Amino acid sequence: QVQLMESGGGLVQAGGSLRLSCAASGRLISFRRMTWYRQAPGKQRELVAAMTTPGSTNYSDDVKGRFTISRDNAKKMVYLQMDNLKPEDAGVYYCTALYGSTEYWGQGTAVTVST
Repeated sequence: QVQLMESGGGLVQAGGSLRLSCAASGRLISFRRMTWYRQAPGKQRELVAAMTTPGSTNYSDDVKGRFTISRDNAKKMVYLQMDNLKPEDAGVYYCTALYGSTEYWGQGTAVTVST
């Protein structure tokens, strides 16, 4: 059973930075893809950033140039560095891991961006 635990959310002023962390059970190299999603109130969940096992990354257009996804295989951690945050970045951020054909989800961590 894959377990994921996000942390690092909180309240930040617009223009500020946060780093989200995702602790994973199992070896990260076993996961074909690690992804960060977010869901704002009243909106659908959307992909923010993803990283495949070989290390390629992709980002939504909204966050490209401001967010960076990274991983530390030894620590079994995935990170999302978020810089120059905007109010529209607020929401609950979820970490997922694709293992085989199953995508596992964490419980989410909330980000609030004040103006």
